[in-house]
Amino acid sequence: MKYRLAVLVGAICYGILSTIVVKAYDQGYSLGEVVGSQLFTGFLMSWALVYVIQWRERRKKQSHISNPDSVKTPTVKVTWKMRLILMAAGTPQAITGLLYYESLRYIPNSLAILLLFQFTWMGVLIHAIGQRKRPDGIMLLTLVILFGGTLLAAGVVQQGVDNFNWTGVMLGLLAAVSYSLFIVFSGKAVPSVHPAYRSGWMITGGMLLVFILFPPHFLVNGLLLENLLIFGILLGFFGAFLPPVLFAIGVPHIGEGMTSILGASELPVAVMLSAIVLHEDVSLLQWVGVVLVLLGVALPEVFKMMRRRPVQA
Repeated sequence: MKYRLAVLVGAICYGILSTIVVKAYDQGYSLGEVVGSQLFTGFLMSWALVYVIQWRERRKKQSHISNPDSVKTPTVKVTWKMRLILMAAGTPQAITGLLYYESLRYIPNSLAILLLFQFTWMGVLIHAIGQRKRPDGIMLLTLVILFGGTLLAAGVVQQGVDNFNWTGVMLGLLAAVSYSLFIVFSGKAVPSVHPAYRSGWMITGGMLLVFILFPPHFLVNGLLLENLLIFGILLGFFGAFLPPVLFAIGVPHIGEGMTSILGASELPVAVMLSAIVLHEDVSLLQWVGVVLVLLGVALPEVFKMMRRRPVQA
């Protein structure tokens, strides 16, 4: 239960990010300042965690000198090649943030999170292409439910396609593509390294990319000492630091299927905050779409559990 709770809390953290970003935009901050401050504070938090882990390991070694076999020391030495691989694997996460946060300038928060959530079927498509294997009937049914739920939740049925800002829609879909690639790369990038070290180097790679695209003037012009620091800490903690740690703790114990189900809690949290905090109009039909999307995410795992259940005579 504690591992499921860890993944659930991590998903909820992701669900509140877009509301914080919209509030930061209302204060006049730019895309580079928002994403840059998020990754900078997340970078500091991640490496602070690494330092704490190293300090605890040193304490263990000092207190168990008489019994060296009882000390659990890292068996994998992190080389610079591994570090570069992890830094490269972290860049899609930064690109996702840039695309997703920029889409919030053009479309409502509730629509942006739904577009980002298309990573669910995009991940299936990427996996099918990589494995050269056609999705089965259950997966195809899931994709249909996800697509239909998205149309309802996005308000396409009510508003029609002519009333949408297609720049924001394209940015949201591209963010979903980038996030799908991040999931693929992060799962395969040096899995033998300790999760805290992996997270630290991946955030470092993403931060350097953002700083190249958007030079961090806020670090020297005093802007970080204003309200931007508050937004940076909130986004860094709930986006760049805490969820990766919680997912690293929980996912290995509950599996990717249950992670997808619990991770879907990100969607209703984001839509709910859009309605309550940002006062966006979310209709009953849109909530029906949200429920369909959640059903589509959970459906494959439900079928798996039904197949595994022993048949009683």
